[in-house]
Amino acid sequence: MPTTSDTVSTVLQSTLVDLIDLSLVGKQAHWNVHGPNFRSVHLELDDLVADVRLAYDTVAERLAQLGIAPDGRAQTIADTSQVSDIGPGQLGADKVVRLLAERVDAVSQRIKDSLTSVEDDLPTQDHLIAIAQTLDKRAWFLRSQQK
Repeated sequence: MPTTSDTVSTVLQSTLVDLIDLSLVGKQAHWNVHGPNFRSVHLELDDLVADVRLAYDTVAERLAQLGIAPDGRAQTIADTSQVSDIGPGQLGADKVVRLLAERVDAVSQRIKDSLTSVEDDLPTQDHLIAIAQTLDKRAWFLRSQQK
């Protein structure tokens, strides 16, 4: 079993939590978007959530490969996520696009900011780079929905 540093473990766990929460926020927005551009934003959010779910599965499996138990419990997400809530209720499509693009950008930036701290674990760094690239693409797709 590979050995890992506490830093790599912390980065991966933090990323896992943020990605799980981002997928939940994306679904909340998906269910509550309304108004002009509803359909395109609604469908874009499904694609975002699908990509984020794949990403957090990759992160959780990397943790497991390193001998670390991934923690994706609801309480852990609630206690440690850095993803800002979007609140309850319906939201106009333009607001959803702005709110989600901001959150996707923020998660991507936190991942990019962590890359130097995992440079001794190239497979982990590669996973995180790929996830950040996917998030950047999804934020761009969201922003392209704006007027």
